[in-house]
Amino acid sequence: MKFTKKLSGVLVAGILLAAMTAGCGGGGGDKKAADNKGAEALIGANYELTGNVASYGQSALSGCKMAVDEINKAGGINGKKLRIVEADNKSEPSESGNAATKLVTQNKLIGFVGPATSGCTMAAEPIVTANKLPSVAPTATADAITFDAKAGKVRQFIFRACFIDPFQGKVMAAFADNKLKVKNVAIYRDNSSDYSKGLAEAFKQNFKGKIVAEEAYLAKDMDFKAGLTKLKATNPDAIYIPGYYEEVGKIVKQAREIGLEVPMMGGDGWDSPKLIEIAGKAALNKTYYSSAYSADDTDPSTQKFIKAFKEKYQKDPDFFSMMGYNTVLILADAYKRAGSEDGTKIAEAMAKTKDLPVAGGKLSFDEKHNPIVPALIIEVKDGKPTFVDKISF
Repeated sequence: MKFTKKLSGVLVAGILLAAMTAGCGGGGGDKKAADNKGAEALIGANYELTGNVASYGQSALSGCKMAVDEINKAGGINGKKLRIVEADNKSEPSESGNAATKLVTQNKLIGFVGPATSGCTMAAEPIVTANKLPSVAPTATADAITFDAKAGKVRQFIFRACFIDPFQGKVMAAFADNKLKVKNVAIYRDNSSDYSKGLAEAFKQNFKGKIVAEEAYLAKDMDFKAGLTKLKATNPDAIYIPGYYEEVGKIVKQAREIGLEVPMMGGDGWDSPKLIEIAGKAALNKTYYSSAYSADDTDPSTQKFIKAFKEKYQKDPDFFSMMGYNTVLILADAYKRAGSEDGTKIAEAMAKTKDLPVAGGKLSFDEKHNPIVPALIIEVKDGKPTFVDKISF
């Protein structure tokens, strides 16, 4: 069948309109409500399952599924078992709205979990909000995720399980000042990423030393030596690279290849086993990143999560799997307290979350739907991420 661009645009517009109105007033139309009067409550999982940061979405989804299994084994919530229905946003913001649309038009949901990245989360926000469904992002750290600065108000239906960029940028600046004791830092940021630019700005605002140089790259670049050579010429004591593992792994490897041996720092976007595969163990010595997860964290809830994850998947968890796990706990708790499948009531209950037991400790939301949690500093030693510090303000 011939499918012209004009026809495609008409159909996409029609689908989008349907998605923007399908769940208004409670997460789905009458037919879907009738179809879902059984024993299940559905959670839409919009994740990066393929593409440039597929490792994030796959890990987060594995944590989500484990939480659902545990809740169901304990009897479910409000007389219903939970079930994850998933959609792949392909690690592209342009696809994230499509994934949210697919989930909300094909299912009667009690809420969303995901996406993992800030860009994909922001792209899905109009669909989430129009359908009045709560959404919990596991690792989307951009400040704007939960707060609309232009409108001056909190996004009613958007929450997150992780700390925010301004916080982790401040944390790493404090670590650079007080632990590494460096005076001159260069910054190498991803100009195509709001996440990277936000972290870079937060670091600059809080670092007490001097920023001696700034260079930029774009996601999916392969050769970083030109920018790294410019940074090397400024003789920095350390380099801050707030990016995602796919590019960061290549950057660190190429930096070592040109003789740039100074410490390197980053954010939670580094936190993937793929980082070590890409950069190599030796290149990652003297590198540090902020995270909310470490296998060395002695918190009992963290160790309980690690043990259960290993038993279920026969592999180690990471930051993304733990945050994914927590998103389901947050949504399930709000659903239970709301006593309803009405998205607005669930969101209202979620906003009142206080001292909820999750992996990593207890979670409460502030007035901007951000969790109040500390950050961990991780050092990579001979290919092993190692806990070195816990920082809060």
